[in-house]
Amino acid sequence: STTDKPILLDNVPDAQAFISGAEVAVIGFFQDPQSPGAEQFRRAAGQIAEVPFGLSSSAAVLSHYGAAENTVVLFRTVDNDRRDLDMSSGEVDAKKLTRFVRMNELRLVTEYNPVTAIGVMQSSLQFNLLLITDKMSPKHPERMRKFRAAAELYKGKILFILLDSNLQSNERVLSYFQLKKSQLPALAIFHTPDDEHEVVAVDDISIQRVQDFCNRFLQ
Repeated sequence: STTDKPILLDNVPDAQAFISGAEVAVIGFFQDPQSPGAEQFRRAAGQIAEVPFGLSSSAAVLSHYGAAENTVVLFRTVDNDRRDLDMSSGEVDAKKLTRFVRMNELRLVTEYNPVTAIGVMQSSLQFNLLLITDKMSPKHPERMRKFRAAAELYKGKILFILLDSNLQSNERVLSYFQLKKSQLPALAIFHTPDDEHEVVAVDDISIQRVQDFCNRFLQ
């Protein structure tokens, strides 16, 4: 529950277990747990129910993670990424901290499945780009490399989603976009407020092609 947040992390093993226990975890490193920055951190923690928040004042934990004092760190275990936010200036309030978490909690490419569907639906981003493809294809790793590279260019603007055409639960998505498996792989871009969308079949994915498709739709 939000009343239990953030969890106090007094030692390195506790911090390691906390981070490894979730796809995304946030730790506030504050020497003074009663400081104004720590108070804003608590407020943000109460507003983001589905992301675990921890707080540590332990010098050993700060040293282990190479974190500066008055810093909030978001750990994404699923892609070994980490984002740091400096709280020492006093200019970062709970609202800015919440935005920082929301912008960085989703990995560059989120695979759509029954588990991640809720997070995708609740995303604050209004544009979704789907790569609908067969994950078993020998071309898949290279396609994903290029798709992920393109995702870097639209971070905070478009949510990049991988949709495996082999999953039976995804067949209704193909049906929605009026796609047959013979037309895959395909890119589908979607504007959530008005359901406007566009689809293009792409056998060869390039960063430039993804950019052109996205930019045309955004304009």
